[in-house]
Amino acid sequence: MRKPSPANIRAIFGQNLHQLCAQGPSVSAICREIGINRTQFNRYLAGESFPRPDVLDRICGYFGVDARILLRPLNQITPQPLNPLAHPALAPWLGTGLLAVPPSLLPDGFYRFSRQSFLEPAQYLRGLVHVQRSHGFTLLRGFEPRAALRQQGLSSHIRTREYRGIALHQEEGVSFLVARHDGRTSSFNFLTPVAAYDRPLLEGYSARTTRPPTQGQRLSRLVYEYIGAFGPMVMAAARSSGFCSLAALPALHRRHLQPNTPLS
Repeated sequence: MRKPSPANIRAIFGQNLHQLCAQGPSVSAICREIGINRTQFNRYLAGESFPRPDVLDRICGYFGVDARILLRPLNQITPQPLNPLAHPALAPWLGTGLLAVPPSLLPDGFYRFSRQSFLEPAQYLRGLVHVQRSHGFTLLRGFEPRAALRQQGLSSHIRTREYRGIALHQEEGVSFLVARHDGRTSSFNFLTPVAAYDRPLLEGYSARTTRPPTQGQRLSRLVYEYIGAFGPMVMAAARSSGFCSLAALPALHRRHLQPNTPLS
C-alpha cells in the first residue's frame, strides 16, 4: 500500500479544515476558541503545514473528530455533517450566520429568568439556565422545577426535568429552540437586549408547542438576566427557582414582564 507523502497529508488536512470551518462561526472566532494563532491556522488551511500533536488534539476536540482528519477525506470519516444547518438545501436560509451568536449579546455563564406560568396566569416561574459555547454552537441547559412538572402530570425525575437548547442569532436579538430529553416537548424563545443596565438583560417571550385546544396559554413574556459565573448569585437563584407570586419576582423582572399589558 502506498503511503501518503507529507504534501498529501497537508493537503488532505487543509481540505478537511475548510469543510469543518464552513460548519461553524468565522475562522477568527474558531481560532480564539481553540487558542490557535490565526496566521498558523491559515497555513493549515492552505496545506502548508500540519500541527503538533497537542494542537491537533485541540482541533479534533473542538470539531468533534479524531486524528484521521490528517489522512482521510472528511466524508470518509463523518458521513453526516457536524452541523445540520450547513446542509446544502438549508445553508442559504439557516446557515452558519444563525450560529454566530456574539458573546457581547449573550455571554457564557448563568442567567436567571422569569415568566408567567402557562397554566396558572396568577403564578410566575423563576428559573436558572446556563449558556456555554462548544464546537461553534451556543448551547443552553436548565432544569424545570418539580412543581411545574407535577402541574402537568409529568414525572419529576431529573431526566424529565432537564432541558437543553441551542441559541440562534437573529436580526434584533437571539432565539432559543429548547426541548426536554428525546424531544418530548419543546418551546421557542425570542429575546432582545435591553440597554442601560450594568449586566446583560434580555426581554422577549416564550412559546410552547401544544396542539389546540389546550389548557392555559401558549405565549408568555420572558426576562433573562445575566448573573455570570458560579457564585453566590447563582446559588441564590437556584434556591429560589420555582413558582411564585408576581410580588416575589425581582423588581427589574416585574418591570419588563409588564403584567398589566396584554401580549399580542
